[in-house]
Order: sequence, then C-alpha cells, then structure tokens
Amino acid sequence: MFWGRGLAAAAIAACAAFFTAPAVAGPTLDAVRARGQLVCGIHTGVAGFALPDSRGTWQGMDVDLCRGLAVAIFNDASKVRFVGLSSSTRFTALGSGEIDVLFRTSTQTMLRDTTLGLRHAVTYFYDGHGFMVRANLGVQKVAELNGATICLIQGTTNEQVTADYFRSINVPFRPVVFERTDQASEALQAGRCDAFGTDASQLAGVRSSMTNPNEWTILPERFSKEPYGAYLRRGDDEWFDLIRWYTYAVIEAEEQGVTRTNAEEMRRTSVNPNTRRLLGVTPELGQSLKLDPLWAYNVVRAMGNYGEIYDRHFGPQTRVNLPRGPNELWTRGGLIYALPLR
Repeated sequence: MFWGRGLAAAAIAACAAFFTAPAVAGPTLDAVRARGQLVCGIHTGVAGFALPDSRGTWQGMDVDLCRGLAVAIFNDASKVRFVGLSSSTRFTALGSGEIDVLFRTSTQTMLRDTTLGLRHAVTYFYDGHGFMVRANLGVQKVAELNGATICLIQGTTNEQVTADYFRSINVPFRPVVFERTDQASEALQAGRCDAFGTDASQLAGVRSSMTNPNEWTILPERFSKEPYGAYLRRGDDEWFDLIRWYTYAVIEAEEQGVTRTNAEEMRRTSVNPNTRRLLGVTPELGQSLKLDPLWAYNVVRAMGNYGEIYDRHFGPQTRVNLPRGPNELWTRGGLIYALPLR
C-alpha cells in the first residue's frame, strides 16, 4: 500500500509518541514516595509466609516480596512498614487506605475482584485447601471425618470450601471458627478440634511451628484452587502496573538464571537482550514504570529471584520443607510463568 508523505510522517510521529510517552506516577506511588516508606499488609503469623523470628524481625515469602517492592521503589529494603492483618480485616484495611498493598496469602477469586473495590495482581503462589489431623487418629481420607469438629479461620475461602465439600458428600461436621491461625493451631493441639482446614502450604507452616510436628499429618487430598496474588485498590492503573510487573520481574529473573550472586556479572557481560532489559542495561522497563533503570537488578541483588525467595522460606533446609510442586517454573513442570518483559 502506498501512503502519501504527510500520512506516513503522521503515522511515524504517532508511533514515536506512543513509545516515548513518559510514565506518570499514580496517587499510590506518589504517596509512598512522599511518605518515604511502603506500608505492606501481611499475615499475623504463619511460617513460610510471614512470621517474626527470635529477634522480632518479620520473615517469610510475603515479607520478602514487600521488601523487594521497597527496593524497586527506593533501592532500600528497610523502607517498608509491616501491618499484620487477620483474614477478616485484611481487605477492609486495604480499602480504607491503611496499607498500600496486601501480600497476605490471599486467594484470587471472581467475587473478591469484582465486589470489594480491589484488584488482585499476578499469581505468585499456587495452593489448594487441605486438612491436617493427628497422625494417630488413623484417618486416611477427609470423608472419614464424619461428625468431626474442624478448626477454620474466619473470613477465608476455606470456610466455604469446607462447608461445600461436606455438604456434597452429605457428611456432617462441626466448624469452630477463629480469628487467627495461631488460635486455631492452639485449639487443634489442645484437642478442641479433630482437624484443621486451610490451605496446604499454611498447614505445613503451622505444623513446622508445633512442638512435635511428627504427631500431625496433612491429608493428601486437595479440595480447591487457591492462587495467591497481591491485592491493591481499584482506580490506580500505574500502581497496578508496578505491582504486576515487579512480580513478573522476580519470576523472570529465575527463568533467566539471574541470582543474587551473579546479577552484577550478568549485567556487565550478558548479550541476551531480555537479560539486558531486565537488569537495566537498557532503561525502557524502568522508564515505563517511572522507576530507576536498575530497579529489577536492585531487587534481585537484595532479595534474590523467585526460586531463591521460595527456597529461603519453604525449601528443604527449612522446617516447613514444602516441595515446590505447582510453584515450580513452567519450564520444569510448574505453573510459575512470567509474561514477556519487553
């Protein structure tokens, strides 16, 4: 097709404007920068995701994702304040502006996405609902828990999943609902409940914190899809973009083999265009998010890639010791997958 010179010039100018238009920070990013600190909502306490260590310092995957976001914005992992939130208060706290983002074992569901005034971003952890019982109880399948008392956490998808399952097999059970995971764990150990129903990864975390973990068995059946994603308020597209692509960058780093120890060398020597973009050798990714060109490089140097974060809190050297399973990279049979950063 032949274009006149004027039309061709206009098209070129439009394309140039499209690709070079500066990113505009949204109200949340502006507020975080003005405050000089990210405020991140996390769990009140479950091993693997968010739990204070012996010095009172928060540790866990969700905690590290919050710290990594602070690095992306400030290049300083300490510029984050953690707010421990229960399942029943987490979304209210986010909607009211008490926190900037929620990294808190929160399942992405349709009704949460469409009715709460919130948005969930990228799935960063895949899980499923399970049940934990005393090993000496002799239970092999959940259907055997006829008339059992089951500990549950208020305000979670696990309440509905448990009720739906037992209703579907016409088996009665008695729910005992708690505000916090530690309360349910204490009730289970005290014999107030026959089983604890929640996501399997959290059951593994709870078991690892018990006095005698070997006394407890997580039954192998899974009864739901529980994909965790960061939540944020609707109406701030720039903040949504930042959370979304920050999460993908952590995953992409593992896909490309970029680690805490080799990130500097790969930034200097790699000829792979994707790696050069990720590590800020070329600045367009940072420009598109109104971040420093080295934002992703800084994150990996400070916190590691997705696999390093996972292994630090769930790997074989931890008490939780949770195999990656669906949280393995897609190239190794899992579901973790980064959209192209280009």
